[in-house]
Amino acid sequence: MSFGFFNYWIFIILLMIGLYTVMSRSNLVKKMIGLSLFQISVFLFYISMGKIDGGTAPIVVETGADGMAPVYSNPLPHVLILTAIVVGIATTALGLSLVVRIRETFGTIDEDEILEMEDKD
Repeated sequence: MSFGFFNYWIFIILLMIGLYTVMSRSNLVKKMIGLSLFQISVFLFYISMGKIDGGTAPIVVETGADGMAPVYSNPLPHVLILTAIVVGIATTALGLSLVVRIRETFGTIDEDEILEMEDKD
């Protein structure tokens, strides 16, 4: 296993754990945790793609003593992920508030029990 691609392996593992949790669990809070793991893995993926080995902050500097211009890292993926983190937190908060309302209405947060209650009606 190459440690140069360590971030990508972590991305794949987190993505699969999140996807499995969302699909296999009937507890709505656990589904929200799986969704958050899924989002975090995508954040890690974009941040990993935006990093350039030997890249510096995108601040204009003079050329080096060897006459070579410095290599800059692209700041756009990091800015987009910062916005996505805020949206992800808002989505999680909204989802958890809906789980609270479902608990108040049905008395449970288990998806299977809620579907059984609706089938009886």
